[in-house]
Amino acid sequence: MRLNPLFASLPTTVFERMSGLARQHDAVNLGQGFPDGPEPADLLEAAARALRERSNQYPPSRGLPELRAAAADFYNRFDGLALTPENVVVTSGATEAIAAALMAAVTPGDEVVVIEPAYDAYRPLIGRAGGVVRAVSLAPPEWRLTAEALEAAVTPRTRVLVFNNPLNPAGRAFDAAEVEAVASVCRRHDLIAVSDEVWERLVYDDRRHLSLSSVPGMFERTLKIGSAGKLFGLTGWKVGFITGGGALLEAAAKAHQFITFSTPPHLQAAVAEGLIWPTERFVDQAAALARSRDVLAEALKAEGFVVLPSEATYFLCLDLKSSGVVASAVAFADRAVAEHGVAGIPVSAFMSGEAGGGVLRLCFAKPDAVLEEAARRLGKARHGD
Repeated sequence: MRLNPLFASLPTTVFERMSGLARQHDAVNLGQGFPDGPEPADLLEAAARALRERSNQYPPSRGLPELRAAAADFYNRFDGLALTPENVVVTSGATEAIAAALMAAVTPGDEVVVIEPAYDAYRPLIGRAGGVVRAVSLAPPEWRLTAEALEAAVTPRTRVLVFNNPLNPAGRAFDAAEVEAVASVCRRHDLIAVSDEVWERLVYDDRRHLSLSSVPGMFERTLKIGSAGKLFGLTGWKVGFITGGGALLEAAAKAHQFITFSTPPHLQAAVAEGLIWPTERFVDQAAALARSRDVLAEALKAEGFVVLPSEATYFLCLDLKSSGVVASAVAFADRAVAEHGVAGIPVSAFMSGEAGGGVLRLCFAKPDAVLEEAARRLGKARHGD
């Protein structure tokens, strides 16, 4: 059979593989990034109410008017933007938003700069649009981004830069100098930016998220990606956003209408209610996750692990080499899940180079008892017990 070689040759995702092993071995799953905890009851009730009382037929392709208005107000509140509902397109999750943005911006042969470690959907989506990835690999423990590294990746064929801030899986919240470096390169080389900011409200230790769209000269060339799943810990809802303006947003909206066309209306209605939460509720949610991060970090340190800083997201990383583990992260992860019953994700799965070969990513959005038990089991794996 003649199949599209891009997808025919793709392996099973690392998430599916490790989660499958976790189920097979009845393991604690710190691999896939979803929270185990109480879900926001008011949003569940809002979705149920909308399902019972409102239309369940096709909503407008660009999203319910009330959600587009709520999303515009939300980003104006937190990012200092001046959006109207016309600047928002609702999508079926952030990955669909990224796909629509890339299809709008990339033509065959265009080069796309991607910062690694990177969300593993970027490469196949860029390839499907006919683009060519130019990777900028960051290195632990700082995972710092420089203008020089970005400039070295740009060629006359570069058209788009994908910027994931905060950066999953490294848990970096890029600072103002790093965001400005991205903006400067985009302005200088007339690049379109696809700014994946799904973790924007999960930034810790008094750090402030700086949206690329808010940097002078960037709004008109940026498609910002958002995720209700990450904002509210409801990852299965798959409600995302693209914000931007002009012909760039129009092209993304047209791509969206031929991917999913629309998103379940009852979920959109519930998300619209969530976006008007008071700021304090988002702050409290982030503080609770920061506390979970600290629980896992301290438990892992007690087992002799070197833990890399986690400034944002649901994730922290272990530096296995510095922790005295000789095996690669892939080998350690396979042994940890099969023999000790805890699943993590090797960061090498998100990179084309070797910088992530000794780094393991763990999700801390779990109850304390689960995190402490996972750390104990990983300690046994580290000691070879």
